[in-house]
Amino acid sequence: MRWKSLFLWVLQLMVFSAIFPPGVSADGVTPAEAKELRDEVRDMFYHAFDGYIKHAFPLDELRPLTCKGEDSLGGYALTLIDSLDTLALLGDRERFNAAVDWVSENVRFDIDKTVSVFETTIRILGGLLSAHLIASDYATGMKIQSYDDQLLHLSVDLAQRLLPAFDTPTGIPFGSVNLLHGVDENESKITSTAGGGTLTLEFGVLGRLTNNPVFEQVTKNAVRGIWARRSKINLVGAHINIFTGEWTQKDAGIGTSIDSFYEYLLKAYLLFGDEEYLFMFQEAYKAAMRYLHHDPWYVEVNMNSAATVWPLFNSLQAFWPGLQVLAGDVDPAIRTHAAFFSVWKKYGFTPEGFNLATMSVQHGQKSYPLRPELIESTYWLFKATRDPRYLDVGRDIVASLQYGARCPCGYCHIADVESHKQDDHMESFFLAETVKYLWLLFDLSVGPDNIVENGPYKYIFSTEGHFLPATPEISLVNEHCSYFGAFCKDGANNRYGIFETSFNHQKTNDTHSHGFFSSSVAQPKIQDSFSASGFVKGHCQGLTHGQKFGISYSEDEENTYSSDASQPQRHDAVVVTNPSLKPVGSDDGSNNTQELSEDLKVVHLSDNKDDNDGNQGTHPVEDTS
Repeated sequence: MRWKSLFLWVLQLMVFSAIFPPGVSADGVTPAEAKELRDEVRDMFYHAFDGYIKHAFPLDELRPLTCKGEDSLGGYALTLIDSLDTLALLGDRERFNAAVDWVSENVRFDIDKTVSVFETTIRILGGLLSAHLIASDYATGMKIQSYDDQLLHLSVDLAQRLLPAFDTPTGIPFGSVNLLHGVDENESKITSTAGGGTLTLEFGVLGRLTNNPVFEQVTKNAVRGIWARRSKINLVGAHINIFTGEWTQKDAGIGTSIDSFYEYLLKAYLLFGDEEYLFMFQEAYKAAMRYLHHDPWYVEVNMNSAATVWPLFNSLQAFWPGLQVLAGDVDPAIRTHAAFFSVWKKYGFTPEGFNLATMSVQHGQKSYPLRPELIESTYWLFKATRDPRYLDVGRDIVASLQYGARCPCGYCHIADVESHKQDDHMESFFLAETVKYLWLLFDLSVGPDNIVENGPYKYIFSTEGHFLPATPEISLVNEHCSYFGAFCKDGANNRYGIFETSFNHQKTNDTHSHGFFSSSVAQPKIQDSFSASGFVKGHCQGLTHGQKFGISYSEDEENTYSSDASQPQRHDAVVVTNPSLKPVGSDDGSNNTQELSEDLKVVHLSDNKDDNDGNQGTHPVEDTS
């Protein structure tokens, strides 16, 4: 008992120290300082982006210590594609236009490469779709006059090459697929929950833009396949056999291998208005808060017995407070964020694993690969509360990155958070997410002037930080109202079969040919009984949501939650995406690489290509943020 009391006291002290750090003014960051920090973050982006373009492009990623490049995913300029909407967010029309033109003319996917379905979806497909929706719409202020849906064509081609991965008995996809030949006969039948359940936003948006429901349905079937195999206490494990449906790793948590499964349940509802996702999220969230939450931390437990198996904070958990803000459960988000930030304060970065029993870095998990999750949650909490402490957090994170991670050509992984030893790698998500959320944080403080905060639509961020708009074409595509207006209901009679969407693919060159670059709406409280979306008036009486959607185990299944289980509380100051998803508003095509090079003030990389030819690299760090 004495040890337990001491342990709880140490946890409380760390949280208190994070909330009230010594020497910090109660007024927090001033508006002038916030503007300076916003500009500094912008400079951070261009230091890394220009380093990639000069030293690595068109390879996938930059090695920022040695100023070289490497192919880590598919060999199609991954970092450039992942950075497209960040360029648009910063209002850099010239480089955004040039980048879109180059991708349109040079990237192709009919290549003999085996790629991660998860990483390719969130980084490449998500990056292409977000940039397409910006470049094709006058309302965004970044419309490209010569643009003719080339990125959408590429998205369709890529998604069709990923579809064979979904041909499994459970509907849960293989983890990898060859873009030219499909799934290899020796491909592993084990995949992670996040890998199989974090595809709905990108494929769903593509399906609605192309009027091809296959894309949306296969990913929904994957989520159903995972959810149908949840435990009796509504927890899911970390890894599953996609043929037998048996869990091969039964540790349940909110971090590694599971995290973004939770994220996409809520975000799919917010973007598409599909109540089935909301029902699954509510049940999954209640189970997580009951069995995984040890306020303010979260642990990993056995998915069947809820017995604790791993008292560990891992860095991917840091997305959770941001998700709680979107769900309207802000109070526990504040406490958990403070606990997570206390680890950052202790080391200057968050290690991949922090042992809650010893209150020290977990052996073998000492690195910090420039992850964005803590920064993402900081942005959402500031957006919800306008508490200046989150600007202080942002300032500390900028300082850590500038003094610990900045290197000659970009920003380096931290190999050891205790020694701050640098590692020669920079993930594409550093430009897609890490600096994006930092910039949004400070821009919001000084009076936002960007497409996300002031644009024509409400936006949902993907797990890779790509912002997807809740346009009528995306969010209202399946809404149909009866003649008398008695109800509005999603059309349920669509037949989902494989059929072709015809696109004339753009003529492309080899990717490695040449380089050329030098509202304020409160969220609803999560509750057991919820009304339908803003477009639906009531639902069938006498049916549970499990019966309505056909996903209950059996008629005599018992609800494992006690009536007095703690429920999330709505926070009065939440300022986030509208759950009803009603939008607030509704030269020539030549590609001369020399002209584009001059426009972007960067150099050709023909010599760099020869140095790195054939370098396939390794699979990137799994990023389920």
